[in-house]
Amino acid sequence: MPVPWSYVNHLRLRATDLSGTAAGQTCGRELACRDHAEPRVWRHLDTCQFKTFLHARVPRVECPEHGVLQVKVPWAEAKGRFSLLMERLIINVLRECVTVAGTCRLLRISWDEAWNVMDRAVRRGQARKKANPARYLGIDEKAFRKGHDYMTVVCDLLGGTVEFVAQDRKTESLEDYYRQFTTQQLERIRAVAMDMWEPYFKATIKHVPGAAHKIVHDRFLIMQHVGQAVDRVRRQEHRELLRQEDERLKGTTYIWLYREGNLPDKHRPTLEALKATNLKVAKAWAMKESLSGLWNYLSVGWAKRFMKRWLTWVRKSDLTPMRKVGEMLSRRLDNILTFCRHRITNGAAKGLNSKIMVIKRRACGYRNREHFKTAINFFCGGLDLYPKNA
Repeated sequence: MPVPWSYVNHLRLRATDLSGTAAGQTCGRELACRDHAEPRVWRHLDTCQFKTFLHARVPRVECPEHGVLQVKVPWAEAKGRFSLLMERLIINVLRECVTVAGTCRLLRISWDEAWNVMDRAVRRGQARKKANPARYLGIDEKAFRKGHDYMTVVCDLLGGTVEFVAQDRKTESLEDYYRQFTTQQLERIRAVAMDMWEPYFKATIKHVPGAAHKIVHDRFLIMQHVGQAVDRVRRQEHRELLRQEDERLKGTTYIWLYREGNLPDKHRPTLEALKATNLKVAKAWAMKESLSGLWNYLSVGWAKRFMKRWLTWVRKSDLTPMRKVGEMLSRRLDNILTFCRHRITNGAAKGLNSKIMVIKRRACGYRNREHFKTAINFFCGGLDLYPKNA
């Protein structure tokens, strides 16, 4: 006959090793036992599928300097509801399940208990983390909810971890990260990858020494802007051709967005035929393909010459979307060319952004912004989450 799951084991511990003389955990003195606190209960690892609880009355000592103190027990952290081993198991299951609800079902604990363990683990990990900025930073934004409600995410590009999460995407949001460090600590930052969002640029210029030569605008975002300009040219031209009952550009949306080397073989005949015509979109596509050669340069000087020629080509064209994107790149040219020196992109930040999106979806969204920050730091922070003696 199966045993009901509601049965539990209760182990009553005798703290004899602590009751004679106890080390004061604040000042390190050895003091005689004064008395014992009220009985406490800790949830421990299950025994033969039964819930197991530890019961003990913890000794207290009286320090002449710090007053009455409770002795630290070896099986749990202060003010914890679980033993160290049980807390470690909860953290492991949380990391595998990703959702708090799934962890609660597997371990038969409440949502509040699981979340409290996650919150404690994040605070523990952040307290242990070295107070130094990463050498290569990536800065990106993450939507908290619909309606242009964003959060700023700072990550370590080499470590692939989230370093900081702030509300909104204003200049002050990023400044809160930089203000944690001294000027000497900020000098160790070698490069910062970001998009062309002005508040992030201003905050970095203000706080990071030599930031004008360290900010690198993400090359993938730049190519995305140029690709969008090509698509606008295609749509404008497609409308003009449809008025003449010409459907040459019908169904070619994605052909123009591929790089030539990545184009599937089945689309090559169509692209070659369209390139041979005098289409505006073919000209815009050629500009996009030419710009991709910028990222092969190792010398800033040669890259600058290339960009000046490319910008002149775009400026003299009759393609309004391409001229607009050329003007935007011209304004940010210095921090586009820094890629030749630092060779970094915001790819790691985009990858973390995707991971954060998975966390958000599995939780069916977060109503509490602080809870969302805790979840991001728990799963993406690269923190030392576990209790010290577990």
